Amino acid sequence: MECHSLTPAEAKTILKDLGDVKSVKISPVKGLWELTLERDGRQAVAYMDFAKKHLFPGPVFEISTGSQLSAPPLQKDEDRKVDISSIPLTDSIVMGNPMGRNRLFVFTDPDCPFCARQHAELKKLAAMDKSVAVYVKMFPLKMHPNAYDKARVILGSGSLDMLDRAFRGENLPLPGENDTGKSIDETIRIGESLGIDGTPAMVLPEGRIVMGFRNAETLKKVLELN
Repeated sequence: MECHSLTPAEAKTILKDLGDVKSVKISPVKGLWELTLERDGRQAVAYMDFAKKHLFPGPVFEISTGSQLSAPPLQKDEDRKVDISSIPLTDSIVMGNPMGRNRLFVFTDPDCPFCARQHAELKKLAAMDKSVAVYVKMFPLKMHPNAYDKARVILGSGSLDMLDRAFRGENLPLPGENDTGKSIDETIRIGESLGIDGTPAMVLPEGRIVMGFRNAETLKKVLELN
């Protein structure tokens, strides 16, 4: 590491034809820099080797666990908007005030580390803003082979505690007879119809889709505009 350096200014010069470099840091994988690039209003994570000759698109996954080591691509909020009436309130784990006027839908994967971070921020948001009802929709990704059964158990229990346990990395019970996959399959279908292909993904009250992590303070400010 002492022999290698890459400043944002240098990265901007090297990648001037690919987009604007917003940040540079050491990646979770040795020998690579992690860069956030923006182009046409969209942001994405990419990786450059220490020799500064090759660029690799993200995200990066750990083979042994299937976990995603880097944040998913970010997208400007105004890029996508959907009809929230197409998202049912059923088949959800509800956080915050069930009668809250601001309904926030969150598509999450119990084995996604970034979903775990987002979940903690959503709990903070629910404590900060009593007008928010957070509807957590289980959206297990295919790259996490155990996530589907975990999602079945979590939704079948209707329990926020069970979801908390999953995000803490605790073992969950095996699915029972009442933990069918029909509700999970329907949520996946709805999410995909909205263009959601990763987690965490949030649908704001006015229908804007937000991909990727947001902290509680940022979300509270966004919701105050509704």
